[in-house]
Amino acid sequence: MVIKVASQKSSLKTVFERVGVYGFGGGGSSNRQKRIRYEIHDEDDTMEMVQLGADRTKNVLILMSDTGGGHRASAEAIRDAFKMEYGDQYRIFVKDVWKEYTGWPLNDMENQYKFMVKHVQLWSMAFHGTSPRWIHGVYLAAIAAFYAKEVEAGLMEYKPDIIISVHPLMQHIPLLVLKWQGLQKKVIFVTVITDLNTCHRTWFHPGVKRCYCPSEEVSKRALLDGLEQNQVRVFGLPVRPSFARAVLNKDDLRVELDLDPVLPAVLLMGGGEGMGPVKKTAKALAESLLDKETGKPFGQMVVICGRNKALASSLESLEWKIPVKVRGFETQMQKWMGACDCIITKAGPGTIAEALIRGLPIILNDYIPGQEKGNVPYVVGNGAGVFTRSPKETAQIVAGWFSTNSDELKKMSENSLKLAQPEAVFDIVRDIHDLAGQRGPLADVPYVLTSSFTNLI
Repeated sequence: MVIKVASQKSSLKTVFERVGVYGFGGGGSSNRQKRIRYEIHDEDDTMEMVQLGADRTKNVLILMSDTGGGHRASAEAIRDAFKMEYGDQYRIFVKDVWKEYTGWPLNDMENQYKFMVKHVQLWSMAFHGTSPRWIHGVYLAAIAAFYAKEVEAGLMEYKPDIIISVHPLMQHIPLLVLKWQGLQKKVIFVTVITDLNTCHRTWFHPGVKRCYCPSEEVSKRALLDGLEQNQVRVFGLPVRPSFARAVLNKDDLRVELDLDPVLPAVLLMGGGEGMGPVKKTAKALAESLLDKETGKPFGQMVVICGRNKALASSLESLEWKIPVKVRGFETQMQKWMGACDCIITKAGPGTIAEALIRGLPIILNDYIPGQEKGNVPYVVGNGAGVFTRSPKETAQIVAGWFSTNSDELKKMSENSLKLAQPEAVFDIVRDIHDLAGQRGPLADVPYVLTSSFTNLI
């Protein structure tokens, strides 16, 4: 709770003494009163009263970047889970501090990433070339020193009690700035890894209080890279609560979404940007899901085109011999996944985690070299799906699942549900809440009394 009042400082002090507010003394039972400290702002002659202790609203700063949609999705899932679990005990800020406060190259990571993933060999070289710690440690330390003042301003604007990084490049620089400010013991810093298997080594920093891993494979990498066992927790990938806890009925969803109530359905996705061989795969599916003898379909298809309006328009202009739904960017994916029987997608970690929660067998048709490559054996090795880049082979697999290989479809669906971790985001925020309750006496020291790196330079 924060209250600002404008008045004479002497009169405010007198009033506070009479009511017994923390910091000035006074009568009354301290056990029944909320502890308050005050900060006087000379520039506008106001006094800020900030509630202290367990009852005080704590600031949580989540650091992310729109280099792929998964980081923002995880950040927003954590934000929503905090609100559901703890209400107004926490004030949550989801921010790209690099974009808002720094200069090149940090403020342009989104465009750089999009350019490199379009040229996958360039991205693969960058991913693996910067993996050694001596390489990324040196350049991140140099960037931290160069942008120390800007990063400090970005972090301290929110006076964070807790900082959560959901991006591999948002550990080293903020932790260096906190160290220079002497705030390591005041601010709880945790990392939430958003890659299911293969991940860049910048995810792992020994200075974090917790490193939340989505899988045992990632936790093993964290331990090998210098983190201690008590720093690592394996909870799963955070998925937004509205998806993870949705109670859905397939029959009702098909009526709501105007799908055929009887035919099995395949969901074809091209990611947020509608990338990959979506059109070729859709045409191959339309041919394979049509019984050549009777001329009747034995399956239906939903195609999610994301922001690719040209793709959606092209698919809508075609004449289909099976039931087809063409959709653009969707915010209700839990419904479309809940209405379908299997999914075709590239190996993005967020989509995989959501598909597992819905119990969908997965056909992976592509991956980004580096961080997504390991997602293929994660799905295939656990019996939750298959991998093929061939639209024709993809269509044949689906046709088999919807006809002669229905037992395989059922088994993969069961394996998907076994691998799913729908409570991951709630486990993460509960553990962070426990950490917040364990903070020492330095936790409530006002930021104005802490050392500042920018003042030193």
